[in-house]
Amino acid sequence: MSKKKLLIVEDDRSLAGVLEYNFSTAGYQVFCAHDGLDAINQARSKAPDLIILDLMIPVIDGIEVCRKLRSEGDTKNTPIMMLTAKAEESDQLVGFSTGADDYVVKPFSVRVLQERVKSLLRRRQRGSGHGEDMVVRGSIRVDRVKHRAWANNVAMELTPSEFRLLDTLIRNPGRAFDRSELIDSALGADTLVLERTIDVHIRSLRKKLGSEADAVQTVRGVGYRFQESSEPELA
Repeated sequence: MSKKKLLIVEDDRSLAGVLEYNFSTAGYQVFCAHDGLDAINQARSKAPDLIILDLMIPVIDGIEVCRKLRSEGDTKNTPIMMLTAKAEESDQLVGFSTGADDYVVKPFSVRVLQERVKSLLRRRQRGSGHGEDMVVRGSIRVDRVKHRAWANNVAMELTPSEFRLLDTLIRNPGRAFDRSELIDSALGADTLVLERTIDVHIRSLRKKLGSEADAVQTVRGVGYRFQESSEPELA
């Protein structure tokens, strides 16, 4: 069984060294980058299974690195875990809206970080391995094998979290999910995020659905559900 490849992007070389040692000892193949440009280049050339990305890095900051990686075909589906000293709610929401899959605030426990990495990799694997591979509802299609989705025959550029969110909703048409359920189903039960994070993902997902945005419907006082265009609106 080949080792999972992990790219650690951290300008604090002592911390990067600690993380490299611990993840290497845990069985990962680890690469390190100390600035944003190197991070982008290594993400392209090394094809990591997961990226741990500090936000406060030189040359190109972590938010721009995340945005860039999410815009490129080879890295758009690579799980990204942001690692930062920024603990404000607004910072976390910006991180998730840019395309991050998880957000870890410094200081942190290395063992907890390792568990979060394993969890994120498991979620990615589960997302491509259970249930029917292709689901079609109206003009929206979701393909788990290709990890792609289309609306009106136009491919959507979804982040991994947006893809899992749409996949969860479209496989349960008519079911109203509250925000905590969507965190569990789409992001993982052990993910520590704000419930408002789901609202950020929903806004972004609707924008990408274009004319089919109404298929993801707000259920007042509850959360969200997937509604096919042929269904009546809720009162």
